[in-house]
Amino acid sequence: MLSDARKIVSVPVILGTLLLASESAWALRCGNRLIQEGMHEARVIELCGDPVSTRQVGYVLRPYIIRQPVGISVSQGSRHVYGGYHQELNVTEMLFNFGPHKLMRLIRFEGGRLTDIRTAGYGHRKPKKQ
Repeated sequence: MLSDARKIVSVPVILGTLLLASESAWALRCGNRLIQEGMHEARVIELCGDPVSTRQVGYVLRPYIIRQPVGISVSQGSRHVYGGYHQELNVTEMLFNFGPHKLMRLIRFEGGRLTDIRTAGYGHRKPKKQ
């Protein structure tokens, strides 16, 4: 059985570890800006610059979700409710090159919203324009 002093010390350590590990797996830094799940395509390009390549992958069906307010005032939040049908979303993948000493990132968008960030090996120097 743990002593009371050890319990008091271990609770903050466990909570701190969980908070550090809970950051979205789909987050990326472009300079000092954070790119994360749910961001729009145009905003990602604005913050990270133009991608090296863009590829239209296809389409995916997703349930249509409606946000409904909870309670009387907006400050009480909202809940997500299935809208009764599915929507077809365009799937796009963009490859971003951050230079030879950093990993390239393959970013997937569904319906214009960021859904996944994967690494794609080390980047390369951009060719000089002549």
